[in-house]
Amino acid sequence: MAAVRDNVFPTRMNLTFTKTRLRGAQIGHSLLKRKSEALTTRFRVILRKIEDAKLKMGKVLQNASFSLAEVAYIAGDISYQVRESAKHANFKVSAKQENVSGVLLPAFEADIQSGSGQLELAGLGRGGQQIQKARLAYIKAVETLVELASLQTAFVILDEVIKLTNRRVNAIEYVIIPRIENTISYINSELDEQDREEFYRLKKIQGKKKERVANAQREAKAKEDLDATEKTSNVLEDEPDVRNLLSEQTDEDIIF
Repeated sequence: MAAVRDNVFPTRMNLTFTKTRLRGAQIGHSLLKRKSEALTTRFRVILRKIEDAKLKMGKVLQNASFSLAEVAYIAGDISYQVRESAKHANFKVSAKQENVSGVLLPAFEADIQSGSGQLELAGLGRGGQQIQKARLAYIKAVETLVELASLQTAFVILDEVIKLTNRRVNAIEYVIIPRIENTISYINSELDEQDREEFYRLKKIQGKKKERVANAQREAKAKEDLDATEKTSNVLEDEPDVRNLLSEQTDEDIIF
């Protein structure tokens, strides 16, 4: 299987640009990796708090249910008295946001206001102490419920963000960075091939130049030899004839 790379033209400029992209991808991978680790650490802390809150919630609701059962046994049904005395809310929930590595997590806080005039007549005849005890038990249960809701909401959001961050980290690590590295390797190989071709071309040009110079030198030497030969022949033709006395004398044959 061929390596996956970007379809770019192999030039020095594209090589520099691709290397810059590789550095940016590596920095982004490092930052996202640290973000994922920070979110995972916070996720585990929240998970432990949720476990403790759920255990606490079970105990608190159990105590509240027992308190309500005691009220019902002693004072009877007081639901209508509670509805009549509830003019405005004394238990309010305020929401704020907490920034964790760039992720905004909602945090709910219970705001309990002192309710003057509420449940004044409840339990006037009997069971007043049990009613107040049940009231405090349910207030504590609602506080625990708000705490659990805040933790559970942050848990769900962190779970989604951690999955998304891990997908991005894996995409950069196993897809983007290898593709950029393959692109850099391709550009380097093409530039090396161009350098080899250029070196071979210059070597051939240099060889042609040397051959041309050698041919010119041979032609010049041949021309000089020819000129020297012609000059020598002209000198010989211009010299006067010299008598050869030895060749002119003839001796008679001697017979013994």
